[in-house]
Amino acid sequence: MRIYKFGGASVKDAKGVKNLASVLKETGYENTLVVVSAMGKTTNAMEVVIKNYFENKGELQSSIYEVIKYHNEILLDLFENEGHKVFSAVKSLFDELNLFFKSNKSPDYNYVYDQTIGFGELISTTIISYYLNDIGLKNKWLDVREYIKTDNYYRRANVNWDETQDQISSGFDKSVLNITQGFLGSDPNNFTTTLGREGSDYTAAIFAYCLNANSVTIWKDVPGVLNADPRYFQNAQLLNQISYREAIELAFYGASVIHPKTLQPLQRKEIPLYVKSFLNPKAEGTCVSRGKAIEPEVPCFIVKKNQILISLSSLDFSYIVEENISEIFSLLHLYKMKVDVIQNSAISFSVCIDNIYNNRDKLLQHLKAKFNVTCHDDVSLYTIRHYNDDAIKELEKDKTLLLKQLTQETVQIVTK
Repeated sequence: MRIYKFGGASVKDAKGVKNLASVLKETGYENTLVVVSAMGKTTNAMEVVIKNYFENKGELQSSIYEVIKYHNEILLDLFENEGHKVFSAVKSLFDELNLFFKSNKSPDYNYVYDQTIGFGELISTTIISYYLNDIGLKNKWLDVREYIKTDNYYRRANVNWDETQDQISSGFDKSVLNITQGFLGSDPNNFTTTLGREGSDYTAAIFAYCLNANSVTIWKDVPGVLNADPRYFQNAQLLNQISYREAIELAFYGASVIHPKTLQPLQRKEIPLYVKSFLNPKAEGTCVSRGKAIEPEVPCFIVKKNQILISLSSLDFSYIVEENISEIFSLLHLYKMKVDVIQNSAISFSVCIDNIYNNRDKLLQHLKAKFNVTCHDDVSLYTIRHYNDDAIKELEKDKTLLLKQLTQETVQIVTK
């Protein structure tokens, strides 16, 4: 059993959908499950829809129409007959989306987000499933929410592994090509949940774990795992192989090629992960597996933008000790802040965080009751794995450093 995952960039238009079919034909599709993300930038467009639902009802329908128009253009490029069943299937999904907005009574943004954001995945997989069937690649469309069961921690749900294993073991036909959605699950009340942004990779790993798959392949618009994001760094190099541990380290620090949670279930069963280019499917790409040293051994650069750096000191210049640190982390947990870097001295404590849930102001108000607080918004966090002096000097050039921290293998720098 093989698991393939295709991201939004790989199916952003009709050409991409046709290329997905070509990849399946070229690599084989027997005993294969294909996990697909929303097409192109649909998730971003759906976030605009949700924002309008809460803040600008007058623009809600026009923003939904933009999503409909985008998918209709792809449909018209893929299917010559406008009477094809796929058109009514996609229309039904958009009707369902509109019905939710009309009938919803919940003011909870996170709940509404999870009930609606995943229509991008439901629509993309519906279009792809119909297209593959039309060209002779017979497949079965699966609603992933029937298989991946989670708690109701909306926007970053936790998987109920026992129930998920039971659902996949009892209701999954390995003998056919299966198409399903990434990113989504459902809670005990069968409300839709999401696994966090970029969670489609994690979906592939969950299925691989539960199905004892032979491998997982993530198909990207890059040749594999690179030592740097080419959007931000010049002369990025392909890493031919890395270990699970190295990949987890890179993911933890923010490398965008692999979702942070993806490696853990694969490592437990030693299922190899391949990252390959959908533009060149026969190329080797990158293999992530047990005990593989990084090759070639070069510095790896990661950047996370739009971070917040908070620096604290005690009001009376007393030491920052265990009791203070415990309280600080309790507040970070309360306001759902993702911590990326911490640094402390005798009388100060600094933390670089990702403000996913927009709770910055509430957190600062709470902290100011007990600490002197300095806050820097919109900072960038740079991480270098396997650094050397030249790499650090190049990265620091022409930047204002707010924080710097070195360990044996890793250096992290926060800049304004």
